[in-house]
Amino acid sequence: YMLVVNASNIEKDWNWISQHNTANVEMHNISDKTCLLAIQGPNATKIIQSLTEADVLNLKYYTFTKGTLAGVENVLISATGYTGSGGVEIYFEDKGDDASIIWDAIFKAGAAAGIQPIGLGARDTLRLEMGFCLYGNEIDDTTSPIEAGLSWITKFTKEFNSREIFENQKNEGVTKKLVGFEMQEKGIARHDYEIKTFEGEAIGRVTSGTQSPSLGKAIGIGYVDTNYAAPGTEIFISIRNTLLKAQVVKMPFV
Repeated sequence: YMLVVNASNIEKDWNWISQHNTANVEMHNISDKTCLLAIQGPNATKIIQSLTEADVLNLKYYTFTKGTLAGVENVLISATGYTGSGGVEIYFEDKGDDASIIWDAIFKAGAAAGIQPIGLGARDTLRLEMGFCLYGNEIDDTTSPIEAGLSWITKFTKEFNSREIFENQKNEGVTKKLVGFEMQEKGIARHDYEIKTFEGEAIGRVTSGTQSPSLGKAIGIGYVDTNYAAPGTEIFISIRNTLLKAQVVKMPFV
């Protein structure tokens, strides 16, 4: 198995897994010698397919294959990503000039499609539009997958840490829920801004917010008391001591 974790949590996740490695599984941290490129967008798979004989076009979401890419052997091509735009992530050993070779080949193959390099700011906007959770924002040590709307990946068919707590939440309900919202008044909700009622009662906090390029409006995600979690509910974001109107909406936003 290869486990891909949030880059800022490598040590934290490694320590956690090590502490709970009761089966004495042999583990290796290969982060420093592994390259990862995410090629995302509607033309991404076509671009990558032109550089490999591996069947990329027919890869199902969250599956992978291995092959030679741009002349570099043993490249793992995974139909994953965190943009909601389609595409692949590729992993390969960091040796010689392989990273530069693959990078240059991808940009040459994608030139006609207008391929561009982007950073985490653009990635964050895209994942927010899809309602994807980001560790440190929507999920952390104080939240549960049930509160975060991740019941679909929380399976109770085996034992795991905190199973009883999460199972009780699923059966009995939670006191707060992660919701999406659109601003109804001019303003952008930012991480940790308070969410309130019209009367000024605190009912939650913003976890992420931005101006959506796709929608042309300000959107956000945050935790609110369950009584205010239904789509269509009017909430207010406290921005610089001013309450600005927003409305709870279903996610994804696009």
